[in-house]
Amino acid sequence: MKKLAVLLAMVILALSMAGCSNSSSVDRQKTFEIGDKLAENQPTPTDIDYSLERYNLIRRAYWVNGQREKARTVPQPLADVPLGYCVLLTDGGAVVGNFVVDGKVTSLNSFLTPDTGYRNGNEYWMPDVDGSYGENDSGIFFFTPDGKYIEWTGIYLYSDIPFEVENPVIRIGE
Repeated sequence: MKKLAVLLAMVILALSMAGCSNSSSVDRQKTFEIGDKLAENQPTPTDIDYSLERYNLIRRAYWVNGQREKARTVPQPLADVPLGYCVLLTDGGAVVGNFVVDGKVTSLNSFLTPDTGYRNGNEYWMPDVDGSYGENDSGIFFFTPDGKYIEWTGIYLYSDIPFEVENPVIRIGE
């Protein structure tokens, strides 16, 4: 009788797990369907003619590889590049600096090319434009309007509205 009770409990457990698995599968399918519907109703723009992100990445590739004159002369055809405003902060909230940004800030982990590829059916790591492999620090970089390069791995505020943080509240402890 005890064996029958254990067997029955195992069957009930297996059936309930199958139900959970099926429920999760249905939820995943519905999520994909909703994503497809929203992408169809709000398609990705296909009329963007120029990317400030790629512009920054190209300039950085030259800059950090010692080719600063090339970085300064990368063509930028937009007539009215927006300015941004960035404040760099320490973990405690102290201001490290206030900067005007030429265009936008860019993630140090944005790249011009994918980091992996496929050859002969096998996945392989691809080098970055400078021939190196691996990941960058988590953080941002940007250029100032006069061509200076800033890289930051901490907390920052960014806006297209001019602002300066002069008297931040510094929190110590929890």
